[in-house]
Amino acid sequence: MPPIVAVIAPGMMGSAVAKRLTTSGVQVRTLLNGRSAATVARAKAAGMTGATDDQIAEADFILSIVPPGQALALAERLAPAMRKAARKPIYVDCNAVSPDTVLRIDRVVRESGASFVDGGIIGPPPEQDSSKTRIYLSGPDAAKVTVLQQYGLSTPVQPGPVGAASAMKMSYAGITKGFTALGAAMMLAATRAGTADALVAEMKVSQPALLKWLTTQMPKMHSKAYRWVAEMEEIAAFVGEDQPGAGFYQAAARLYEEIAADYNGPRAQTGALDTFCEKATAG
Repeated sequence: MPPIVAVIAPGMMGSAVAKRLTTSGVQVRTLLNGRSAATVARAKAAGMTGATDDQIAEADFILSIVPPGQALALAERLAPAMRKAARKPIYVDCNAVSPDTVLRIDRVVRESGASFVDGGIIGPPPEQDSSKTRIYLSGPDAAKVTVLQQYGLSTPVQPGPVGAASAMKMSYAGITKGFTALGAAMMLAATRAGTADALVAEMKVSQPALLKWLTTQMPKMHSKAYRWVAEMEEIAAFVGEDQPGAGFYQAAARLYEEIAADYNGPRAQTGALDTFCEKATAG
């Protein structure tokens, strides 16, 4: 019998993960009360079923896939239901949070009597080829979650304790999303200085691979910037407050915060970034 899996929440990543599972015959539950019509429609399209907290706690696995700033709060919300459940679930935190935050979530989950596995997602929302998206797992119970590989997910185990998978995620996202922040800052600075055309021309000659990467990633960032604010703050905590690199990620958080506000408002900065990318890809 396929396991019952709860996926919280049905965002772009969560609904894509759920669709991989439901396509393979897995019943996927989620929380829909209070969610927007668009979110409910996305959940239904993925084959997800709305459930109560108690029904979520009765699942075999709970995959927490929420914005980083909501990860701990979700565990705290579900803890009473997990405490009451006769058969305890395995709770997998798949969020982009630091190892220290993961340990706090681990404590909340284990105090409810449920098992906890640290997870970190690398890759885009999974489509037909799930190998492009991997949910790294770590901790004593990590191997138990690999059964989901039979139902369409890629779940490599990262050697190490709870926190190892999140450390992997923080390191990877710190490079990719940190680099996107650096590129955005310089694209905007060049635009303000009137040197965007010259910068594009030079990078086409001396850094074509770098320019292609940036102009591919940048347009995808605008709608996600609000999620990346807390993620940058988690990466800063992972780097360590006493380390000079932490300041870069705190600054990146503020940049993404500003871009998110702009995207939901005048779109002056996101428009400038789009214009830069269009120049870079023209011809």
